[in-house]
Amino acid sequence: MPSSRPRPRPVGAATRGTTHRNRLRRMDRWIAACHGLTLRSAGDPAVVDLGYGAAPWTAVELLARLRAVAPHTEVTGVEIDPSRVAAALPYEREGLRFLHGGFEVPLPGGRRPLLIRAANVLRQYPEDEVPAAWARLTARLAPGGLLVEGTCDEIGRRHVWVALGPEGPRTVTFAARLHGLDRPSDLAERLPKALIHRNVPGEPVHAFLRDFDRAWASAAAYAPLGVRQRWLTAVGELAADWPVVADPRRTRQGEVTVRWQALAPRGA
Repeated sequence: MPSSRPRPRPVGAATRGTTHRNRLRRMDRWIAACHGLTLRSAGDPAVVDLGYGAAPWTAVELLARLRAVAPHTEVTGVEIDPSRVAAALPYEREGLRFLHGGFEVPLPGGRRPLLIRAANVLRQYPEDEVPAAWARLTARLAPGGLLVEGTCDEIGRRHVWVALGPEGPRTVTFAARLHGLDRPSDLAERLPKALIHRNVPGEPVHAFLRDFDRAWASAAAYAPLGVRQRWLTAVGELAADWPVVADPRRTRQGEVTVRWQALAPRGA
């Protein structure tokens, strides 16, 4: 006999739900490059697109991009708004499903995901709620799992995200479409919630963006060789003073990744 007990209310609150095709391509490509081997080694890894929004494009695209490196990946889009889940159901296919839920990440059978992606979700929460949300989500990860949480602009030209394991935050990645970028600190408006209010004098992230702008200005002589060469030169100069996680292939894509400890808010 079916239980009459009401289903627990999902943890979290509905966000604005704005989305756009290819909005999360920079984050997806980084995940595929940096976490693809772990996903591929898992056989049939579970991946969650948390808070995919009013349209299912981000989950559909995540499945395609991850299957290019880990063919048996299974993606579940999780949304706290039931109407968004209903709208996404026609897009279900082999390896892709949509569920009603929140930060509890309600995968069937208690399955634990190897990857949770939460883009443009916590940006709409108070800063003091971020640590608890991170802790709840990382506790749901499978061994070797990763949480990627961050913010981007409406069409994905500028994006900043934090990568976290069960032990906490590991790195911060800044990613941009280099053409049209005036200076690296333009990315400040897309800092994730844990950092955006800390972009003030005295905080590490402010000092990092200041130094990045200085390195960018110093590399101006390389501009005639192309904006990519100027970016590579600026990142190389920045790495002399900041713990940049060096990967020339990712740097060429307009990315720079820094150890979290160097940018963590004062007193965090």
